[in-house]
Amino acid sequence: MTELIDKLLMYLEFPFVRHALIVGVLVSLCASLLGVTLVLKRFSFIGDGLSHVAFGAMSVAAVVGLSNEMTLVLPVTVAAAILLLCGGQRAKIKGDAAVAMISVSALAVGYMLMSIFPSSGNVSGDVCTTLFGSTLILTLSKTEVWLCVVLSLAVVTAFVLMYNKIFSITFDEDFARATGLGVGVYNVILATVIAVVIVLAMNLVGSLLISALVVFPALSAMRVCRSFKRVTVLSAVIAVGCSLVGLVVSILAGTPVGSTIVVADIAVFLIFTVVGAVRRK
Repeated sequence: MTELIDKLLMYLEFPFVRHALIVGVLVSLCASLLGVTLVLKRFSFIGDGLSHVAFGAMSVAAVVGLSNEMTLVLPVTVAAAILLLCGGQRAKIKGDAAVAMISVSALAVGYMLMSIFPSSGNVSGDVCTTLFGSTLILTLSKTEVWLCVVLSLAVVTAFVLMYNKIFSITFDEDFARATGLGVGVYNVILATVIAVVIVLAMNLVGSLLISALVVFPALSAMRVCRSFKRVTVLSAVIAVGCSLVGLVVSILAGTPVGSTIVVADIAVFLIFTVVGAVRRK
C-alpha cells in the first residue's frame, strides 16, 4: 500500500496527471447533474446518441482539415441536442426512435468518412480510440484544461440558477407551461448544456461510454434517495468519486481510462442497489 501511495504521489508531480484529474472531476460533475434530469425525463440514451453525432462531426472536421475540431463538433452536437429534446410532440419520429436513428446514422457516416479519407495509417486504432476513450486525457494542454474549466463552470452555474425551472420541466412540462414558464426556452438551454457536457466527455471516456457517465451516478443515487435535491447531490458525489478512483487506478495499473471509470460506476451502482434493497426491507 505504501508503495502505491508513493507511486501516486510521484505521478501527481507531473502537470499532465493533475490536468487529467481536474478535467475528469469537472466533466463527471457536470454529467451527473444533468444525468438526473435525463433519467427522469426518460432520455437516458440521449448521451449515447449525441456522442455518436459528435463522432460524426469529428470525422467531418478531420476530412476537411480543421485545425480546431471544436468549431464544428460543438455546434453540430448542440443542434442535434435541440432537435432531440425540443422536437418533442411535434416530431413525427419521437423519443428513443429519433435518438437511435440519429445515433446510428452519425456513427455510420463518421466511420465511412474515416475509412475513405484516413488521417493516419491506423484507421481502426483511431476509431477505437474515439469510441472507447484513450490516453488523450493525459495529454491535455493548458488551453484545453482552461477551456474545460470555463465550460464546466458555465454548466454548473446554469444548473444552479435554473434549478427550480429544471425541476419543473423534469416532472411536468404541461403544468410548467400552464403556469407561464417558457418551457421551450429552458429546453433549448438544457439541450445546449447537455451537448457541451457530451463534447467535453469525449476525451474522458469515449463516445460509446458516455451514457454510463450520465446514467449510472443518477441511478445509483435513486436506489437510496427519494427527493430530487438529494438524488442530485448524491449523484454528483458518486460521479466525482468514481472518476477520481477510475483515473487513479488507470494511472497506477495502466488500464484504459474510460473503461476503468465506468467499471467503478458499475461497482458503486451494484453496492447502492443492495443497500437500497436492504433499507426497503
